[in-house]
Amino acid sequence: MAIDPYLAAAAALCLLLHLLLRGFLRRSTSRLPLPPGPRGFPIIGALPLVGAKAHANLARLAKRYGPIMFLRLGSHGCVVASNADAARAFLKTHDAQFANRPDPLSARDVSYQRQDLVMADYNPTWKLLRKVCSLHMLGGKAFAGWAAVRRDEFGRMIRSMHGLATKGEPVVLSDVLVCALANILGMVLESNKFKNIVLDMLTGGAQFNIGDFFPSIAWMDLQGIQAKMRSVHVRFDAMLTKLLQEHEAPDFIDKLMENRVTEDGQTITDVNIKALISQDLFTAGTDTSAVTVEWAMAEMLRNPAILKRAQAEADAVVGRDRLLEESDLPKLAYLQAVCKEALRLHPSTPLSLPHFSYEECEVDNYRIPSNSRLLVNIWAIGRDPKVWADPLVFDPDRFVAGGEEPIHPLRSWEKDLLREADGHDFLMEKRSSTWRRSTG
Repeated sequence: MAIDPYLAAAAALCLLLHLLLRGFLRRSTSRLPLPPGPRGFPIIGALPLVGAKAHANLARLAKRYGPIMFLRLGSHGCVVASNADAARAFLKTHDAQFANRPDPLSARDVSYQRQDLVMADYNPTWKLLRKVCSLHMLGGKAFAGWAAVRRDEFGRMIRSMHGLATKGEPVVLSDVLVCALANILGMVLESNKFKNIVLDMLTGGAQFNIGDFFPSIAWMDLQGIQAKMRSVHVRFDAMLTKLLQEHEAPDFIDKLMENRVTEDGQTITDVNIKALISQDLFTAGTDTSAVTVEWAMAEMLRNPAILKRAQAEADAVVGRDRLLEESDLPKLAYLQAVCKEALRLHPSTPLSLPHFSYEECEVDNYRIPSNSRLLVNIWAIGRDPKVWADPLVFDPDRFVAGGEEPIHPLRSWEKDLLREADGHDFLMEKRSSTWRRSTG
């Protein structure tokens, strides 16, 4: 069959125009400057400037270089967003480009090669896992369904603290909270109880791993972090395998099992379920919440007037003749403000989990190279003096309607950013209940 020469010529012309346009766009983007940032040192880049307190040091650098800053960390390029407008540019305007995650060595084994919800790339499996979690664990109806679990475990926590205090023994608040929150998640997921199963995972994952910044020597595991995390993974995997095989009570695992295959053929595997339980729910749902509660308790002890006001509100709404119920929380406006202020001033994850862009893109007239990592400095955003009056002062009134300072208009994406700072957990309701039970 003969090919129409006019059609062939038109197709060739369209292809040529496409190639020319793509080349022009690439040249236009390549002419854009990189975001400002420190030059760093040969080979190691700006790693010494970041240091141990990365969030504080990056905030200090942002005062010099601006809210969008580019650094070379070892062999990787990293862009840092340090105010709300910069965060919006990356996470809202260019959310599709930065919806993926890099592949940190410390999380590789415990996330089952990134088969979980937190570290996975943005793909159909990720969407399915997120949908199931939202519907059957974190959604409003599902959250209310596990109220008895939270009430029983917090009751045990308070009785344990009271028993220790009666004996004159010290109460290590962080340990008590981590234990209670782990038990809550364990009881939601399965009828067995788990205690202190995430400690090694948290400590190993938080360590600076030189292999993440110099992949060519990652195989040497100079600090032994990968071997430690692999050992944690083996122990946790054995426990999760037994859990999947032996669980009997109807629970969240059953919901995952029931939604293994969708109408379009997407599947949830045993590996996805294990990764979701170990990396996302236990690791991100215990220590992060405990740290936030501990900071809130510390701030209220440092500010007795705030503590007395929160207690007075609880006495007026709940009284002293019964225990607080989660249905009381919407009426405790000041306690909700204490929660928000603690999240603002002391985010449990000062730097967001890193995002990753596979392609070069333009953000606010800057060129962001391909394979760049993105960090959002949540700690700096919460202390931005252009947004918050007296940002270093713990003042819940800034979130109370009719207070001396107007309420900051937290947009929906900013609320998501606050949630990301604390990982995947039961959010504000769980913390409010914990603080009231611990202070009342």
